[in-house]
Amino acid sequence: MRTLTLCFTVALITACTQQPKPFSHQLTTDHKPWTYEPSGEPADQFTFAVIGDLNSGERAGVLEVAVEQLNLLRPEFILSIGDLVEGGTEDTAQLKREYDFFDERVGKATAPVFHLGGNHDLTNPVMRQFWEKRYGKRYYNFVYQNVLFLMLDSEDFEEARMWEIYHARRKAIALIDSGRRAEAEQTDYFKMPERVTGQISDAQSAYFEKVIAEHPDVRWTFVLMHKPVWQREGNGNLDRIEAALAKRHYTVLNGHLHKYSYTERHERDYIMVATTGGGQDPNSDMAFDHVMLVTVTPQGPSLANLRLDGILDKKAAIPLRGDTLCFQASRCRRELEE
Repeated sequence: MRTLTLCFTVALITACTQQPKPFSHQLTTDHKPWTYEPSGEPADQFTFAVIGDLNSGERAGVLEVAVEQLNLLRPEFILSIGDLVEGGTEDTAQLKREYDFFDERVGKATAPVFHLGGNHDLTNPVMRQFWEKRYGKRYYNFVYQNVLFLMLDSEDFEEARMWEIYHARRKAIALIDSGRRAEAEQTDYFKMPERVTGQISDAQSAYFEKVIAEHPDVRWTFVLMHKPVWQREGNGNLDRIEAALAKRHYTVLNGHLHKYSYTERHERDYIMVATTGGGQDPNSDMAFDHVMLVTVTPQGPSLANLRLDGILDKKAAIPLRGDTLCFQASRCRRELEE
């Protein structure tokens, strides 16, 4: 009796724990009207999204549309690439208004959003302190399904240098806003390498070297930053982190220049995403609004760029009347000229 009871219990547990097959059919013929049977997503496969620059001339309504579209796509989480607000001020009341507006909009996403600071978010030491009080660490890491994510701060300057860059930037922007761009391009700010490539400190490099060493068995690593620090020459570039990752699979993603570009470096993908609402160059066809959808599979990541003017809801419409918006300045300009 005990043996029968034990067998019955084992059989019941086995039946309860067996997962139903994701695909079934009743056809018995040798030939089937499909290419092969779908097997279902592997347990170690997941999808996340990346949004591009939002500011430096943010266009109203674009981020809201992107959030609704991401809710249709259902990624497991969303990574920002920086420039979440216009910033560039020491007025903390103004910063609170700008970040409240940002948080209100991304708060409608059905997936968690991970923040990353850009030059508009971390323009001066006051803004750096504001960020840390509101969001915490400026650079950090996390692991999801044995994939390592490194979130870098590309505005990691010494305080004195940060103030110097900030004041030079304000002077240049004032000239640009008054229609004197040619004069602005002759100022000190346009000669500063940090304007384009940013910088990471020795302390930040050491932090990520330690993180990488502590995670020797991850299956992939994603490195995100706002400015393309990997293009910087001399100290403060990405060399130490790249060296630590040299024998691993990794992908680098950054923003800042508001134009999409792809570079193969060290036999890895280095991708500069474009915008998700930020200002655009009307003369560039690589300046467009998009989100990147990344599916991590056992074989590696698959990266797809989805233009916001091509993500339609069930009514075949861009959500929130997005058809009234311009998602690529160069295309809209040509349409107006025709």
